[in-house]
Amino acid sequence: MGVTALVMAGGKGTRMQIAQEKPLIKVCGKPVIEYVLEALKNAKKIDTIVVAVSSCTPKTAKFLSQFPVKVVETPGVDYVSDMGYTSHALNLGVFLAIAADLPLVTGEVLDAIVSRYECCGKPALTVAVSLETKKKLGMSVEYSFKMNEKDVVPVGINVIDGHRRYGDEWLDQDIYLLDLDELAVNINTVKELQLAEGLLSKRKR
Repeated sequence: MGVTALVMAGGKGTRMQIAQEKPLIKVCGKPVIEYVLEALKNAKKIDTIVVAVSSCTPKTAKFLSQFPVKVVETPGVDYVSDMGYTSHALNLGVFLAIAADLPLVTGEVLDAIVSRYECCGKPALTVAVSLETKKKLGMSVEYSFKMNEKDVVPVGINVIDGHRRYGDEWLDQDIYLLDLDELAVNINTVKELQLAEGLLSKRKR
C-alpha cells in the first residue's frame, strides 16, 4: 500500500532560541528537513510527499521549491490542528505524518511503520520510544504516557486514515513501540542538535 507522507514543518521552534526557522536548522551542514525528505524518498511504501508550512516558516516554503513535493500553507495554530487542516484540505486518505526535525530516520524504518499500520486493524497508529531510551541519549521530554506499565514517548510519527477522522478527535489507535535511537533523536535544543550531529557522524563512518 502506497501512502502519502505529510511533513509537519510549520512550527516556530522557539526552544532553539535562534533566528533560523527550525526545519532549516543545519545538521552536519544540511537542513534537518532534507534528511526527512530523503528518508521518505527512500521509503518504498510512500507514494507522494506533502509538506505543511505556515507563516512562521516562509524560508522553508521557498527552500522546498527545489524538491518534488507539494507545499500547503496552514493557519499555523498548532501541530495537530495544522495536520487536520491539511488532511481535510487535500482530502487525504491514509497518510503518514512526520515531524520535520528527525534527522536520523530512514526509509527502512518508515516502511516498517507503514507495514505495522497495515496489519494493526485500527484507523490510527502512533510511534513511540521508551522514556529510558530518551533519557539515555540525553534528550528532553515534554510528554510521556504508560504502555503496559512502561513509560513511552511519542516520536512525532503517526499513520492515520484521514477519511475516518471526525472533528478534532482521532479514532482508536495502535501504539507501536519502536525503540530505536534514530527515532528518539529530534531537535528542540542546541544540545540535541549537537547530539544529532555526533550520531550522524558516527553513522557516516
